[in-house]
Amino acid sequence: MANSNSTRSGSVPSPARYGFSDAPRAEAQLRRAGWWSDLGPEGAEPIVAALSRTPDPDLALHSLDRLRDVADSAWAELSGALADDVGLRGRLFGVLGESTALADHLVAHPADWRRLRSDAVQPNTLPERTSVLLTAVGADGGGVPGTAGGPVAKLHGVDAVRALRGTYRGLLLDVAGHDMASVVEPSLPTMPYENVAATLSDVAVGALRAALSVAVAELQRSGVAEVPRLAVIAMGKCGGRELNYVSDVDVVFVADSESDIPVATRLASLMMRIASPAFFEVDAALRPEGKAGALVRTLDGHLSYYRRWARTWEFQALLKARPVAGDEELGVRYLDAVQPLVWTAAEREDFVADVRSMRRRVEDHVPLELVERELKLGRGGLRDVEFAVQLLQMVHGRSDDSLRPKSTLDALRALGEGGYVARSDAADLVDSYRFLRTVEHRLQLRQLRRTHLFPPFDDSDALSVLARAVGLRSSGRNTAAQALVAEFRRHGNRVRRLHEKLFYRPLLEAVAKVPTAALRLTTSAAVERLAALGYTSPEGALRHIGALTSGVSRRASIQGTLLPMLLDLLARTPDPDGGLLAYRKVSEALAETPWYLRLLRDEGVVAERLAQLLGTSKLVPELLVRAPEVLRLLSDTPALAERDPMEAAASLRSAVARYSDPQRAVSAARSLRRHELLRIACGDLLGLAEPAEVFRALSSIWVAVLESALDVSVRDVASRSAAEVPARIAVIAMGRLGGAELGYGSDADVLFVCEPVGGADETTAVRFATAVVEQVRRLLGAPSQDPALEVDIDLRPEGRRGAPVRTLDSYLSYYRRWGEVWEAQALLRARAVAGDADLGERFCHAIDPIRYPDGGLDESKVREIRRIKARVDSERLPRGADPATHTKLGRGGLADVEWTLQLLQLRHAHEFGELRITSTVDGLRAAAGVGLLAAGDADELIEAWTLAMRVRNAVMLVRGKPGDQLPKQTRELSAVAAALGYPAGVDTGEVVDDYLRVTRRARAVVERVFYDS
Repeated sequence: MANSNSTRSGSVPSPARYGFSDAPRAEAQLRRAGWWSDLGPEGAEPIVAALSRTPDPDLALHSLDRLRDVADSAWAELSGALADDVGLRGRLFGVLGESTALADHLVAHPADWRRLRSDAVQPNTLPERTSVLLTAVGADGGGVPGTAGGPVAKLHGVDAVRALRGTYRGLLLDVAGHDMASVVEPSLPTMPYENVAATLSDVAVGALRAALSVAVAELQRSGVAEVPRLAVIAMGKCGGRELNYVSDVDVVFVADSESDIPVATRLASLMMRIASPAFFEVDAALRPEGKAGALVRTLDGHLSYYRRWARTWEFQALLKARPVAGDEELGVRYLDAVQPLVWTAAEREDFVADVRSMRRRVEDHVPLELVERELKLGRGGLRDVEFAVQLLQMVHGRSDDSLRPKSTLDALRALGEGGYVARSDAADLVDSYRFLRTVEHRLQLRQLRRTHLFPPFDDSDALSVLARAVGLRSSGRNTAAQALVAEFRRHGNRVRRLHEKLFYRPLLEAVAKVPTAALRLTTSAAVERLAALGYTSPEGALRHIGALTSGVSRRASIQGTLLPMLLDLLARTPDPDGGLLAYRKVSEALAETPWYLRLLRDEGVVAERLAQLLGTSKLVPELLVRAPEVLRLLSDTPALAERDPMEAAASLRSAVARYSDPQRAVSAARSLRRHELLRIACGDLLGLAEPAEVFRALSSIWVAVLESALDVSVRDVASRSAAEVPARIAVIAMGRLGGAELGYGSDADVLFVCEPVGGADETTAVRFATAVVEQVRRLLGAPSQDPALEVDIDLRPEGRRGAPVRTLDSYLSYYRRWGEVWEAQALLRARAVAGDADLGERFCHAIDPIRYPDGGLDESKVREIRRIKARVDSERLPRGADPATHTKLGRGGLADVEWTLQLLQLRHAHEFGELRITSTVDGLRAAAGVGLLAAGDADELIEAWTLAMRVRNAVMLVRGKPGDQLPKQTRELSAVAAALGYPAGVDTGEVVDDYLRVTRRARAVVERVFYDS
């Protein structure tokens, strides 16, 4: 004996090495089974190793020991089969190491282990499984159970329940064996979750049919000879063929006629009373009026309720409705009748909000202490996937039959294939849903009890068993329990993220508002609907729709999803036809941009804002095809409309500075300017940016382009001369650029000033600076599809005849000797913006005595300014222009306001330093502040000037080209009104009246201040 112990301690492994926690008890049990000796497992190594791979080796061995006790002489047969049959080993050990309930079943029915042998013939189809259950209660014969002439059970009462329960557990044993086999024996095929759920659903349907055969027998025993026509409709997971191991089976009962209802109700009640103790709870609470409603109704009764009283969630429940037992023809009629109601439910008012509210209520009912562990109802749980999928199905499935599968995973795949959900999102949700359902199945298998609660995160034993049951094992970094918790949290977080992305997608509300008939874009009624929506050329709109949705590509499919909603959105814009054409052009231009349609589908605010932009502006789509990245900003209001103009300008200068070649540098500057111009235009049209910010941003980006072009041209011209740079150059902004008040179509009025550097003479400096300036103007003025970048130097001394560049002394000499009053007036808005900052500032200080003359203006110069203004008003107004609505030269327009301020500045800036400011709006406020203008007069002028600038900008945005006249054509004027922020459908006469009222008041101030003061 001592020798034996010595041998064991030296070389024989302990059962603990195989994962048994109670080694002495395990050894005793293994010895009784004949699988352990003094030398260890010896020939039983494959059996003991397989036991070690079960989720719970102790439970598996204990259950085998119980089975050995009741098997008696059959144990030798079982033990031998386990040694030879890998499939049996995997299936039996998988079940015994996971389920105490199925172990109890095997102890009660010890011969059932044979149904897990590899050579066993198992029922594999719904008819076969139904037949097995019917046979158990002696229901022989053909026909459909629960109908006239169908099989009727010979057993009844407790005997029938006992027989059905044992047979049903045997069928569950079949499923569980195949489900768990690969966990124990990895060489065996894995049974996918979908197959497990579908098989469990078929077993449940067979059980319902068998219960009906017993119910008919009970009915006949009570004296009722004629079987009523009754259809059993499966709902929920059974209807979707995605049932759990343990779940209520939701059903609805339908009778053929009112006269059938009393007996049909008894039959339905009997079926439920038999099924509940034998199989599972049969729940009819989804019927009309719930538990308070009649258990059985006729088809007409169901339809009457659904049409008049049903709530949104009841149509959602009908998504999975499927006839499964009883009268087949009646069941099909029921399904055919309710399906149209399901697929139009999304048209109900507040449908999307109702579904979302239901999900929140379900979530709110989960106790706070359990919410993190609730697999089904908690955040990131199964319901998050199911609610998102069902909402998408009901909104989009109205027009797309491919989205109507009853299974959650099949529907999810269809949504991904159809382009309604990103493929990656669909794949991730499929993966996470499958994982969570597998965990749920393993939890329920343990005791065959209905549960959806993940083990406590500190219960390492329970977590370890569950982890092994789902195929996770310990690694060098984590235990199996830790790996399971990490996976559970990963999948839960992913589900919640995708749920919120899909379930709360604004696109759903927009699409849900579109009538179901209108979702089918190819119907003959499409022309009428498009005309009713406000499209002036419905046939042309249909051609655009056809071009966008033709073919079977994923792109065409996504367009088919988006267009019904976009057509409605565009219909609310001033120009639906133009907007749809622009959308087609943008879509065709961005056809190879992978994220374009995905962005419109997934970010509803982008689609809404894009429709508004395209139906209002011609400039936006022209820019968009060359700057598509701005689309991404439409969902991010701060990035779109709150970017600091100085930051944008600095970014442009930094990017362009990397180029040494002038052409490439200016090309990069144009590209970045295009991006900024489009960003600013979008924020402006969407009402997200204040007018002053728009003017400042447009000015800032123009200055950055000018500065970048100047910098690269200086470097380029200097490199060609192979000499040091002989001059410093400064750019002086004039006009509205000087006031940082540019519009979308404004030129850049500038002066260029230079100064010799080092030992260079003035002639060399001027020649160099002239070459640089000419290159800047040539590069920026080159033809382009973007709004022009015209560098205007006509305000220089001697105008178009004068030199493009002068030194500071030359400018001062000219202004002192030859300068006219209008040139001093033009200098009022001079501001150094680019090039050499010191030179620019010195220029501005040097011209102060000229633009702010000591003592102001004498009367002759005041009269001269008024004379020039009158001449400008009469001679420069374009032929045919309406002086009442011309934004620049019309009454109360830009020129009126600007000249009024400038006259005040020329006359009084020497006295009031506050007037030495280049901005029109700030200058008017300053004039009011020092008492030169009444506060009310200043407000009138500011309002008129701002409105005129906004109208000019709106005309540029709407037409895609500059214009100074308020449009007369109704559609254009409507678009300008929309760009100005007027509500949709506003009377265009109101827009004109508002403009005339504001400018009339401003003109009155001009008459009083400019001409009479």
